[in-house]
Amino acid sequence: MPTLNIGQKATRTQTITDEMIRTFAALTGDSNPVHLDDAFAATTRFGRRIAHGMLAASLISAALANDLPGPGTVYLSQSIQFKAPVFPGDTITAIIEVKSIRNDKPIAILTTICVNQENVTIIEGEAAVLMSS
Repeated sequence: MPTLNIGQKATRTQTITDEMIRTFAALTGDSNPVHLDDAFAATTRFGRRIAHGMLAASLISAALANDLPGPGTVYLSQSIQFKAPVFPGDTITAIIEVKSIRNDKPIAILTTICVNQENVTIIEGEAAVLMSS
């Protein structure tokens, strides 16, 4: 079981590209024009295309699996609150922090936040994970 400490943090950063948005749409079947059509998106409250919220949230999954707790980690749950839109070209940083660790099982609770390049919080949440033993 990985050694974790309360307050331990990890980050993972990715720039969200048009190609990523289009690939995510193809993989998931989410072809909402707010993500894919410039003319349609211009008529929305955002004024331009936005990335899929779950695309940005997937950076949390990558951080959990690769960085903290790391390889072998399996999601048990994830709460997500979308706070602000992500636009093509935004650079998103997922910040993972250990909130608690169970003594009887290899389960950790982590706070999960994503911010953009201007340090605006775009996602807040909490994850429960089963750590590799």
